[in-house]
Amino acid sequence: MREFFARRLSATLLSLWGVSVLVFGMVHLAPGNPARVLLGERATEAAVRALEEELGLNRPLPEQYLRFLGRVVRLDLGRSIRTNRPVVEEIRSYFPATLELTLGAMVFAIVVGMLLGIWAATRRGRLADLVGMTVSLVGVSVPIYCLGLLLILLFSQALGLLPVGGRLDSALTVPVRTGLLTVDALLAGDLKAWGNALKHLVLPALTLGTVPMAIISRMTRSSLLEVLGQDYIRTARAKGLPWRMILFKHALRNALIPVVTVIGLEFGYLLGGAVLTESIFSWPGIGRWIVRSVEARDLPAVQGGVLFVAVIFMTVTLLVDLLYAWIDPRIRVSG
Repeated sequence: MREFFARRLSATLLSLWGVSVLVFGMVHLAPGNPARVLLGERATEAAVRALEEELGLNRPLPEQYLRFLGRVVRLDLGRSIRTNRPVVEEIRSYFPATLELTLGAMVFAIVVGMLLGIWAATRRGRLADLVGMTVSLVGVSVPIYCLGLLLILLFSQALGLLPVGGRLDSALTVPVRTGLLTVDALLAGDLKAWGNALKHLVLPALTLGTVPMAIISRMTRSSLLEVLGQDYIRTARAKGLPWRMILFKHALRNALIPVVTVIGLEFGYLLGGAVLTESIFSWPGIGRWIVRSVEARDLPAVQGGVLFVAVIFMTVTLLVDLLYAWIDPRIRVSG
């Protein structure tokens, strides 16, 4: 297991180094003088030269990259041009909202997706199988912005059951401890704020979790069908073992490896920020923040945001590798 972890960690660190090179190159690939891009076309030559000196843009590229890498190691991602705040503080303030939304979406996707996939696999060729696969096909086909707007029209406008957007009603406040409003409200013992935060979370989480739910359900069905056709499953049934024991104890665990991989990839992808969902529901997450930074040509914020998203995604991928190596020890040898 240690050798497997060392190999995966080395590959992850090598990938992160490649990402750092790409992120560093973003400044120099932008058209024109990077300092002028940051300050705008109306900036004076003196201001441009001062910013070049401050950011080290007048130094040789290898030296600039080494300085950039040193700052990254010290968790110094520079200052946002748009807000003049450290980029690390910007990320710290926006990421909890994305994390809360992603956790809500993945809970919905995993529970519904796996149950739907198991239900369809155990009723192969029947009406239940057709219904389950139709639901997953619709889930993966409907555009996010259409689904989000439809849910708003139905549950917010027509039925008035759920709020349109935001994380909490303006009349309510919650002491910030973790940044996850549902958790902070529980820690504060404020059940009213907790219920309100949960209501705000439902529609964005359903919208964001629909595509992962569809993918997980289809992967669960196909993987489980393959395992159920194996000889040892037929042997277990011939011995008269209860069907539930065969399904959940023997078949499902062996079918989980590709499902776990999909779950990990979807989780890492969603942590990068769901731009459309966050925009539709006015959710102050990291994806929406990165888009605003791109629009404002805030290159330090864009660099820091992209690097952070890459680190999160690769960390999740590493954890997934370790998880399915634990599920199936044969992967440690072959991997």
